[in-house]
Amino acid sequence: MACAVREANADLEEAKAQELSKFQSSMDALQAKLDETNAVLLKEREAAKKAIAEAPPVVKETEVIVQDTEKVHTLKAEVDELKTSLQSEKQRADELEKKRSEEAQANEEKQKKIEETEVKIRQFQDYLRRLEEKLSNVESENKVLRQQAVSVAPAKILSGRSKSNLQRNAESGHVSVSDSKITPESAVVASPKKEYDIDDKPQKSLNEKQQENQDLLIRCIAQHLGFAGNRPVAACIIYKCLLHWRSFEVERTSVFDRIIQTIGHAIETQDNNEVLAYWLSNASTLLLLLQRTLKASGSTGMAPQRRRSSSATLFGRMTQSFRGTPQGVNLALINGSMVSGVETLRQVEAKYPALLFKQQLTAYVEKIYGMIRDNLKKEISPLLGLCIQAPRTSRASMMKGSSRSNTNTAAQQALIAHWQGIVKSLGNFLNILKVNNVPPFLVRKVFTQIFSFINVQLFNSLLLRRECCSFSNGEYVKAGLAELEHWCYRATDEYAGSAWDELKHIRQAIGFLVIHQKPKKTLDEISHDLCPVLSIQQLYRISTMYWDDKYGTHSVSPEVISNMRVLMTEDSNNPVSNSFLLDDDSSIPFSVDDISKSMQQIDISDIEPPPLIRENSGF
Repeated sequence: MACAVREANADLEEAKAQELSKFQSSMDALQAKLDETNAVLLKEREAAKKAIAEAPPVVKETEVIVQDTEKVHTLKAEVDELKTSLQSEKQRADELEKKRSEEAQANEEKQKKIEETEVKIRQFQDYLRRLEEKLSNVESENKVLRQQAVSVAPAKILSGRSKSNLQRNAESGHVSVSDSKITPESAVVASPKKEYDIDDKPQKSLNEKQQENQDLLIRCIAQHLGFAGNRPVAACIIYKCLLHWRSFEVERTSVFDRIIQTIGHAIETQDNNEVLAYWLSNASTLLLLLQRTLKASGSTGMAPQRRRSSSATLFGRMTQSFRGTPQGVNLALINGSMVSGVETLRQVEAKYPALLFKQQLTAYVEKIYGMIRDNLKKEISPLLGLCIQAPRTSRASMMKGSSRSNTNTAAQQALIAHWQGIVKSLGNFLNILKVNNVPPFLVRKVFTQIFSFINVQLFNSLLLRRECCSFSNGEYVKAGLAELEHWCYRATDEYAGSAWDELKHIRQAIGFLVIHQKPKKTLDEISHDLCPVLSIQQLYRISTMYWDDKYGTHSVSPEVISNMRVLMTEDSNNPVSNSFLLDDDSSIPFSVDDISKSMQQIDISDIEPPPLIRENSGF
């Protein structure tokens, strides 16, 4: 690229030298012609003087003088015209030199951008390689799960497991009689009862005990358990129970289904942000604990066949059940106190139900997050429609510049009232999320997407409504944006994050509306210094719709508008560049790994059980 620039510079210098040589040759020819004409004129004057001296007085000499004067004037006019042309060519050569310098600078900037792009490409390749490794691990995990599913035994084979040995012997006709007083008939009747007492009763007792413990846990987490410090108690209790019962390592269990159903029932009221924030805190904390505890089992074993869901989304598989045929769990592990502290998070080889529970929990975290974000969007949307254009009455009061201070204060309050309503909504949501100890990482994601939504709504409205592209309206929106900036400062980077940066489009557009001396601004100053994020289509639309209802100033110069049109024509084949409106991104901006990396280690060893569990000594 540098070589091409040097060749272009050499060609430009050569063309410039040729043009100057041509003009110099023309000047020399004209000068020679002028000298020749002066010599001829001098001779003619001398001849005229001689003729006057010799001729009678009646001879008319005016014709010769007039002809020579007209010729001189003509030549002088040509010389002046050539001088003017030479001056214009010099100016043109200076402009070409300036343009060449700007192009060289632009080429250097493009070279820097190319180098930055290459660095980003390498980073992206590394990221892609890591994703491929993760995908390979997931495929290995799925392969293990499929192998486990293939080896699962039909339910009917296990349905007779609880029958006693004597029952099976009686059915086959083999009965052992050790006492001569007992007839074969009585042995057939009495033996099943005896075997039931020694085999089925303890098993039934353990199953009932497990069911009672699960019922107690579900009743407990259905209540609002609050927080221990900044740790949600419900998530910690659920995790300690599942870890103590070894539920992550069993092939079949119903406890995961019941926990998921409890969460789903709790968030049915989608407009209750307190409940949503409470369960977002619990679900994300529990997901973090699972992420740091569970690992895919490398051994094949009996696992329920995973059903294919008609929905392609993770949440579409929510209705799948963990339940399979009744299988004995190591219920002896239930004995002892549940509330014993778990000092460290140990890795557990998880079976299929635990892995599916983690997926469902992930889907619920995403769902609750989306519900909270969308509720805030719904709350501020009506106010955004009022914030893009100043109220007419209040704006008129501000423009008149009334001398009464109370009148100006009232007008300012009326102008800023809608923006303060948005700030109030943001503050209320932030308080709800903080009170419920939602991880700051998720809080930052919420407000980053909300500010991006505000940016899209305000910017698109500005580009679609000419009445909004006025000077005074720009001042109004600028004052409102200052309210949002002040809110971000009060919320701190821990919770606001990069939310303020999401308003870059509307901030730069408003900066263009309120800047003075627009006709003196060049396209380079506008596109690189004032509005670097805006496309040429967006700049052209704002520039052509701008009107000053306060001072009567004009928009950018016709030359800048013409240059914008030329650039838009060059980009006409690019469908992306033709669109001047922004799109709102409603995707989920995080993954399970992002949550795990952003949250600190949680110590749950000192979490006290709630009263409902504490009062049950058998738990």
